Amino acid sequence: MIKVLIVDDSALIRKVLTDILKEDKEIDIVGTARNGKDALEKIPLLNPDIITLDVEMPIMDGLTTLKNIMSTYKLPVIMISSLTKEGADLTLKALDEGAVDFIPKPKNVFNMSESDIKREIIDKIKIGAKTKVEVTTNLSSLVKPTFSSDKKLIKIKKDFSHIVAIGTSTGGPRALQNILPLLPHDINASIVVVQHMPPKFTKSLADRLNSMSNINIKEAEEGDILNRGWCYIAPGDYHMEAVKEGGSLVIRLNQEPPTMGLRPTVDILMKSVASIEEYAKTGVILTGMGSDGARGISEMKKRDSYTIAQDESTSVVFGMPKSSIATNNIDEILPLNRIANRIINIVGV
Repeated sequence: MIKVLIVDDSALIRKVLTDILKEDKEIDIVGTARNGKDALEKIPLLNPDIITLDVEMPIMDGLTTLKNIMSTYKLPVIMISSLTKEGADLTLKALDEGAVDFIPKPKNVFNMSESDIKREIIDKIKIGAKTKVEVTTNLSSLVKPTFSSDKKLIKIKKDFSHIVAIGTSTGGPRALQNILPLLPHDINASIVVVQHMPPKFTKSLADRLNSMSNINIKEAEEGDILNRGWCYIAPGDYHMEAVKEGGSLVIRLNQEPPTMGLRPTVDILMKSVASIEEYAKTGVILTGMGSDGARGISEMKKRDSYTIAQDESTSVVFGMPKSSIATNNIDEILPLNRIANRIINIVGV
């Protein structure tokens, strides 16, 4: 049995989450807490395997509570976040502090009881309970790039010959934080990324990564032209493709039906990149739940791309890399701390 402690100041959320998780016979709700202080008092008594933690609470907020849990108990924590910019910013900070994943809280709480959302919540709890918490050390302390205070003033060559496509899900924000800030501003590539996240969260993620990186990072917009030394992150709830139009590579967004319940998907992005000619291409699959990216990375390999997968020891969840490796279309399996340098070696500056 997976023992869960639910921490939320809303009695309704506590009830809804309890009812959802009780539907799975492998999950046992050992208790609930109204705020962080209440939770910290109950953890040693209840001995949970995993904790769901509201981001915004009175008395002791979620971020402060998380830091205490990480330093004292090192238990896996899944954040419960509101679908607002503030909620997204706080959630990304929580992921940086060691939370393994998050569950977005819809405006209508009862929507959490829809079958696909219930399944996602249960899956995140079951996978999160098995997560290696020791992997999620604070990566921001390891990433200390030096860059111009105004990246627009940096003169770099306009042309580039490489496209790097990256796909990730659970654990992805922290993995990206250990790759993108290490890339030089004059890297001979344009980078496109799918990170499974809802709207608002992808914008906050792009802004956060941009603030610590030499390259320019933004949430992709329809019609964006790919530039050298830029990274484009697919917006939540939109599939993203990179296509060649005239002499440029252009971002195209659409809201075609979700694939495997996902929008955006790594498969769709990578298949579009695979079809681009006259550019060298590199595909990278990072930590994540599920198998998204396996078909896309296979398509890239068939089109003479170089392919990389994150190894199991450094993946928060090994699902996506494992599925891609199983296709026999991965050239290298690397630990997270070697991927940035490998990309630089492949594409050059």
